[in-house]
Amino acid sequence: MNLLIFQPEDLREDGTVRLSGRRLRHALEVLRAAEGDLLRVGLLGGQTGTAEVLRAAGDELVLRPSLTEAPPLRPGIDLLLALPRPKALRKVLPAAASLGVDRIVLVNAARVEKSYFESRVLEPESIRELLLLGLEQARDTRLPEVLVRERFRPFVEDEIDALWPLAQRLIAHPGARAAPARDPRRVALAVGPEGGWVPFEVELLAARGFEPFTLGPRTLRVEVAVAYALGALRGL
Repeated sequence: MNLLIFQPEDLREDGTVRLSGRRLRHALEVLRAAEGDLLRVGLLGGQTGTAEVLRAAGDELVLRPSLTEAPPLRPGIDLLLALPRPKALRKVLPAAASLGVDRIVLVNAARVEKSYFESRVLEPESIRELLLLGLEQARDTRLPEVLVRERFRPFVEDEIDALWPLAQRLIAHPGARAAPARDPRRVALAVGPEGGWVPFEVELLAARGFEPFTLGPRTLRVEVAVAYALGALRGL
């Protein structure tokens, strides 16, 4: 955890912040916080800075924050992801948040197990906690928006143009050419399941302007493919 993130409801009338739970344990057990120390902090959705430790005990951490810095710039990338295995999703969500993804759409696909949509990982609190882990790592404060869609074709035909009206649309697909030049627009990146998109799905996305590109000759796990593709697009 490189940033202690607090929320508006953690702020008290005197301008101090009181933390408990996981953040308290991290401050005491990992950061060894003591009265008078300065810690890196950020307000969820707002600025970052430092905070003086006023009290560090087993029941609470009280801080006086000074928020003077903007969070890191964002690369303008959204992710359209065929819902992966719950174990993989627990890795993908923090990674996407740490890389500055603004919106994540988890969608059904032909090679997605239907039982994945029943996973507890998709519960709002679980998603939020995983995203916060990524923000803490990257010293960011802005939560990505997460949408879950269980019907692929209606989502593609009815929602994509509204979600990404002006975006450059790319789909990771084996056998395609190298990634095209990144233009200044927002990018919508589609990554399929480990078995890949089926031809129908590729054709449907292509009809909505998604241009296929390859991540290379190696077969990658979803969590690796997502991080690799996001990193490549950030560097273009």
